[in-house]
Amino acid sequence: MEKKQHFVRREFLPREVPSISLALLLAAVLLLNALLYLYLNKFYSSLGRVEPDPGLCPFGHFKFGGVKNCSPWLSCEAINREVRKLKCVGEGAVKKVFLSEWKEKKVVLSQLTNSELKEDFLHGLKMLKALQSKHVVRLLGYCEQQFTILTEYHPLGSLKGLNETLHIPKYKAMNTWHRRLMLAMDYVGVIRYLHSSPLGTLVMCDSNDLDKVLSQYLLTSDFHVLVNDLDALPLVNRSAGRLVKCGHRELRGEFVAPEQRWPYGEDVPFEDDLMPPYDEKTDIWKIPDVSNFFLGHVEGSDIVRLHLFDIHAACKKEDPAERPSAQEVLDTYRKVLTLLIREAAMPGTREML
Repeated sequence: MEKKQHFVRREFLPREVPSISLALLLAAVLLLNALLYLYLNKFYSSLGRVEPDPGLCPFGHFKFGGVKNCSPWLSCEAINREVRKLKCVGEGAVKKVFLSEWKEKKVVLSQLTNSELKEDFLHGLKMLKALQSKHVVRLLGYCEQQFTILTEYHPLGSLKGLNETLHIPKYKAMNTWHRRLMLAMDYVGVIRYLHSSPLGTLVMCDSNDLDKVLSQYLLTSDFHVLVNDLDALPLVNRSAGRLVKCGHRELRGEFVAPEQRWPYGEDVPFEDDLMPPYDEKTDIWKIPDVSNFFLGHVEGSDIVRLHLFDIHAACKKEDPAERPSAQEVLDTYRKVLTLLIREAAMPGTREML
């Protein structure tokens, strides 16, 4: 009897220990998945879906800087009386931009510089008013008579300075593959919003090279991306047969989509009237190049690029109709982020199971 009992213990006890370990491992994986779901769900709520932001004020109003109550957009009179220019911080073809102050808060005042481009300026104002959302810089006021726009100030500036910002000691902890991928997702989320905006399908035309694209977007202090310049947003309306052309000049280079380039060869001089129009898929063509900038050259970024290879190859299809929608790109980015965060949090889990 003693030998039999001894044999039973040796036969079964070693099997019980791995079973307990496996159960604990599975419980840990389930807990991790639940935490990942909560974390990513919170992040995804700010991306991709065209839904009203509960933090936004009613149309014609704004709030910022921790203020709870909404205020009406500032009028011409209020801007002239209450806003003080501090210094010029930028100038483009359409407007000059001034860092300014309103009620001891930093704000941005934009003023038209070229009267020949006033239609572009007013179009940008119209878009800014109509598209107020979590994806668009906050409008604080305007004065059409004086061609003036007042918007929220973001000290980190445009995306052109992203790499420099991430090398500042204060922000070095942000310089990771997952934070950079989140910024790329923010960018694609903006494109998704523009393609399904309240006004219809809008094309981001100020995007003929990478620097130009980056200059149109702001980096917020909590590391999100906002579109800032909406002067060139033509509308696509397929049901009415309306496509777009980004300007009246010939576009060159690999950055712009193939359908944006002159199709009749070097021997035929460019004529705007002969240039075929196109749709919003030009924005999709540019996503891989912009995302490549976001990803940079930090540890893990090459792994992210590998996982995004197929969707980026689809974005570069010659035929615009074969390219994915911005929503499909965003969905793929989400899946890749979820997968890579899970693998980083639980390395070797698959082999252990």
